[in-house]
Amino acid sequence: MTRILMTSPPIYGHLVSVVAVAGGLVARGFDVDVLTGAKYRGLVTRAGARFLPLPREVDYDDADLDAFLPGRANHTGLAGLRHDMIGMFARVVPGQDAALTQALAAGDYVAVIGDVAFGGTMPLLLRSRDDATRRAQRPLVLGLSSVPVTMTSIDTAPFGLGLAPAPGVLGRARNRVLNRLVNDVLLREVDVALAAALCTCGITTAHPRFFDAAALFDGLFQLSTSGLEYPRRELDGRVAYLGPLPPVPRGDLPLPDWWADLDAGTPVVHVTQGTIDNHDPARLIVPTIRALAGSAVTVVAATGGRDVAEVLAHFPEGLPTNARVAEFLPYDALLPRTAAMVTNGGFGGVQQALRHGIPLAVAGATEDKPEVAARVAWAGAGIDLRSGAPKPARIRAAVDRLLRDERYRRGAQRLQGEIAAAGDPFDAIAARVCEHARARVA
Repeated sequence: MTRILMTSPPIYGHLVSVVAVAGGLVARGFDVDVLTGAKYRGLVTRAGARFLPLPREVDYDDADLDAFLPGRANHTGLAGLRHDMIGMFARVVPGQDAALTQALAAGDYVAVIGDVAFGGTMPLLLRSRDDATRRAQRPLVLGLSSVPVTMTSIDTAPFGLGLAPAPGVLGRARNRVLNRLVNDVLLREVDVALAAALCTCGITTAHPRFFDAAALFDGLFQLSTSGLEYPRRELDGRVAYLGPLPPVPRGDLPLPDWWADLDAGTPVVHVTQGTIDNHDPARLIVPTIRALAGSAVTVVAATGGRDVAEVLAHFPEGLPTNARVAEFLPYDALLPRTAAMVTNGGFGGVQQALRHGIPLAVAGATEDKPEVAARVAWAGAGIDLRSGAPKPARIRAAVDRLLRDERYRRGAQRLQGEIAAAGDPFDAIAARVCEHARARVA
């Protein structure tokens, strides 16, 4: 049986895609191990894969990052991004590398498939980059990306700024200046920390910056569609766009008693803050409900696991009559009924909406969310609200535009068509691994 090793940092937003791919490969007859944090042992084994633990010194609870990164609460904005990148992704590289090296020594793996945020694959790839013999001896190493493409390009502004491409000579000049500013000044500490971590692993040669590390992989599987990604001349076919992973049916979720209201004929507007950055519903869910109160739509909010009472507490007078709230809702049943979506910019949720041709208003402010918001607007599939906590008036204006201006729906439907044409992502990954396995024994 063909063996595959998959790797992920212990962060649910990254691991969930890795585990989904692991389950898809197990169902296709592969023997799959997953190297990640102890908290997620059950998630891995339920997918049919074998769990391999990260060393304790590089394992952490993604729900309590302050415990792993003391002082994290004191860093915000760009300083917070630097602090997180250094602590969660750079300094952990030696421990991840040691665990990966140990796993490879113990198992005959045909391929390693690593989430792009798992820096432990960098030493493996750098050791063999200029050594054909070592490259032939190691497994195929593929990247798996559930976030927008981060790689630096003359055609785009640096990742994280949320800026769409600007055309022509002036646009490229802008990008040169911003790339130099971000890479050589604002995020220089991250590169220094990564260099120190790689040195600990015995790597002293030149290496790419963290956001460019995906270029080292033998191939990169991007879990999105090319129509939602900026063109970059540097990619040159290295990225395989597989489309988003298919949603997992949630037949176990009971439908709320108000479910029939969604078939009453008024447009349904869904609002979500995802399952991670959802501790404060006043950032997006509450202002969306207030914004659309009294309008001819039905607002459906999902708290992502938070108690519904946290939303109701903001409405002592009672919810508006056109609002409905639940902790979780089955997307396979909700999205076909949805006319527009207001979201905090989680990449997976955005693409599930686009799978159904739903135009979006995106309120991204943290992590990769500003980049997601900018891409949705650039692709013509929605509106970038340019704030993580937009005012009700701004939300209402955006939703009105989404419902009235057919250009947004056409943009979303164009991406819907691309997603439908992408085929089965699990089959594409399996085919690449099998191709390498056949070449190895030829």
